[in-house]
Amino acid sequence: MARAFDLVPIPSPADRVRRTLRGVVCALGLVLAAGLASPASATTVQRVVSPKGIEAWLVEEHAVPMIAVDFSFEGGSTQDPAGKEGITDLLSSLLDEGAGDLPSQEFQTRLEDLSVEFGFHDRADRFDGEMKTLSKNRDAAFDLLALALNRPRFDAEAVERMRVQAITGLRRAEKNPDQIAGRRLLEAVFPGHPYGRPSEGTEASLTAITPADLHELHRRLFVRAGLKIAVVGDIDAATLAPQLDRLFAGLPAEGRRVAVAEVVPKAGGRITVAAPIPQAVVRLGAPGLKRDDPDFMAAYVMNHILGGGSFSSWLYREVREKRGLAYSISTGLAPYVHAGLFLGAVGTRAEAVDETLALMRTEIARMRDTGPDAAELTAAKAYLIGSYPLRFDTSDKIAGSLLAIMIDDLGIDWIDRRNAAIEAVTLADVRRVAARLFAVEPTVVVVGPTRD
Repeated sequence: MARAFDLVPIPSPADRVRRTLRGVVCALGLVLAAGLASPASATTVQRVVSPKGIEAWLVEEHAVPMIAVDFSFEGGSTQDPAGKEGITDLLSSLLDEGAGDLPSQEFQTRLEDLSVEFGFHDRADRFDGEMKTLSKNRDAAFDLLALALNRPRFDAEAVERMRVQAITGLRRAEKNPDQIAGRRLLEAVFPGHPYGRPSEGTEASLTAITPADLHELHRRLFVRAGLKIAVVGDIDAATLAPQLDRLFAGLPAEGRRVAVAEVVPKAGGRITVAAPIPQAVVRLGAPGLKRDDPDFMAAYVMNHILGGGSFSSWLYREVREKRGLAYSISTGLAPYVHAGLFLGAVGTRAEAVDETLALMRTEIARMRDTGPDAAELTAAKAYLIGSYPLRFDTSDKIAGSLLAIMIDDLGIDWIDRRNAAIEAVTLADVRRVAARLFAVEPTVVVVGPTRD
């Protein structure tokens, strides 16, 4: 799904067992090094353009011998062909399963020997990747990433092995109430739209995917148009520029992406899914805002007060703290490229579902009709501004934050401007955006034991 702001994430059924041994080996060197990175506020974001026109944003950090590279291609699971849903997710598990002249085992051994860590994952609208390496292994790490991006093998043995893993994950997801609720909510609010399809696919669709299908999807998605790149670490602009060409210049300039229609999430209605679990899992969904909406920052602050602020939020105070009805409760904004979604999540006793939902509706209506007072707004803005540096306390976080800023087209100086945008939100702004967002009843999905 889209990146959610201030929402406890709805787990994706695409979760899979990753390369545990290699992850542990990499962690010994990379995590310790990443943790020593200085905040981005103390550094400069540089725009680097390669000799062949590939652009990246760079934060140099030479205090620790590590380099983090994050990148993102346009087009994610919305590009899955009908009948082959889950192919983008499957592709994400195969890019480090052999490339160029290196079959899977040799490729994995090279990564492990060099303590290089790759990660690939799909979202609805993007396909993301990351690499972390010790700077002494920079050239070899870039070589391996170039192979993975430009010459993935998709050997039949690896495809079958990862297909089995994916199907095993689907079967586990069928018994996971959080994943059931998340999947059913997206189906309900985006009926007939690619956002409503299961990004992890089905057993039938995964079984239909061939290596040739994966090569075709790779050709369509891995192109330079829409590519975003962020680099943080022990590398300077002059060294990075030719490495960008090494990684990305060989990719096609344009792809053949399928157009995705704009959509307004469907609101209203309640779906109940019986499950033999001790508590109920509840998800809410309603029309939200896209990231480029002028009211987005006001909605971001409003949501923090309503349900995004954890222990300080209205919902936490009223539902959990005062009445003890919920084990967890949160709300958030999920901006897609072609839709905006407002989300809510709560876990409670089966017999308390109706009371909990009534309280949530009451607090949402209070936000819509009255809004917060000046002290609540001041406290929310102080928290959101004060906690912002925590997004930049490691190289990983800096790279991920830079990439998100690029994707959202906020500008290279957004880190410097962001807190002023928060501070500028007024009570009138919060009340206006709450009236926009909460004009309709949300769609509700309840997964849990049935009541006699």
